Amino acid sequence: MTTSTIDPSLLQAFAPTGVLRASINVGNPILAGRNPQTQEPFGVSIDLARELAGRLGVDLKLVVWESAGESVQAATDDIVDIGFFAIDPKRGESVAFTPPYILIEGAYLVADGSPLQSNEEVDKEGTTVTVGKGSAYDLYLSRTLKNASIERAPTSPAVVSYYLEHGHDVAAGVRQQLEADAAKHAGLRLLPSHFMVIRQAMGMNRSRGEAAIRYLSQFVEEMKASGFVAQAMKRHGIQGAAVAPAEAQA
Repeated sequence: MTTSTIDPSLLQAFAPTGVLRASINVGNPILAGRNPQTQEPFGVSIDLARELAGRLGVDLKLVVWESAGESVQAATDDIVDIGFFAIDPKRGESVAFTPPYILIEGAYLVADGSPLQSNEEVDKEGTTVTVGKGSAYDLYLSRTLKNASIERAPTSPAVVSYYLEHGHDVAAGVRQQLEADAAKHAGLRLLPSHFMVIRQAMGMNRSRGEAAIRYLSQFVEEMKASGFVAQAMKRHGIQGAAVAPAEAQA
């Protein structure tokens, strides 16, 4: 997978403007964040984007969004070339995904005094669950919760503050984000285990063609097998997530 072996038509599929435009979601701390001083984005997804751009022999442009929904919409609208998304069937209507490179737990947070003790108890009449609008767990819970109601915060990082402000029963989100928020606010706890495993992948608009998504999938598998993803997670201090296992390539 070197630049010299890349077919011009494949390069055109990845970077039709001559630059690789990567959709970056800084609303998920497992994927990316901003440097507090410079506001420059950093993270595992950015390391992967830079590596891919280098292999393609093109410059990289980071297109940064505050939420998963915005990041996915950019790929759906085909105004970016690649992105880093949780695999979901609704998103898959317009975005083709690689195999996952990271597995992330989706968890519930409640007040210490809440009667809820397990994930299975959440889906009851009268229970209100706060989610980040357009996030993977928003899409998942919208399909699976049959009795509880859902309220949507503007972004995933805003879930806990929105939950507290509106007095909801449960906040749902990425475990690491909820743990960080619980440490900032007294009287909050996470329910044991997880309600879903978020399969984080790379993706691109389906219109880019099968050859491009096949190349991107092979790239992801190589990044896992070589230790690149694990090293990036360690470098950025990512804990509580796991490198996804290898998947057979068609």
